[in-house]
Amino acid sequence: MTTGPFHLEVTLPSDIQRGLQVQEQILVELHRRGYGEHDCFCVRLALEEGIINAIKHGNKFDAAKSVKIVATVSDTEANFLIEDEGTGFRPEEVPDPTADENLEKPSGRGLMLMRSFMSAVDYNQRGNRLTMSKARTRDS
Repeated sequence: MTTGPFHLEVTLPSDIQRGLQVQEQILVELHRRGYGEHDCFCVRLALEEGIINAIKHGNKFDAAKSVKIVATVSDTEANFLIEDEGTGFRPEEVPDPTADENLEKPSGRGLMLMRSFMSAVDYNQRGNRLTMSKARTRDS
């Protein structure tokens, strides 16, 4: 086991490639700490959804706006914050993508996947700051 948590805090422009580079830095740290493939898959998917949503839906690809990403990874848990400069949204108003009337609609799937793969997912009241955590599983 590694001693002390890994901490990363970056603010980047509304650029998906830059966001995915940060995601890769975090995944390297998860692997280094011995997180299993299943946990890494879950975190990869959730981070990608969160980062892309912040850039695309939050900041609307506005190059003048930025996205803040904070990650803290310990040997037992990984915690993340993704915050955009958009107006926010109300997660409870996102239609259930598994409902028959929404099956062919593209929205809502990312939020559903993040909730499925992470231990906890929460938004601030404004809806522009996502916090997520993933407890390390022993059999991953």
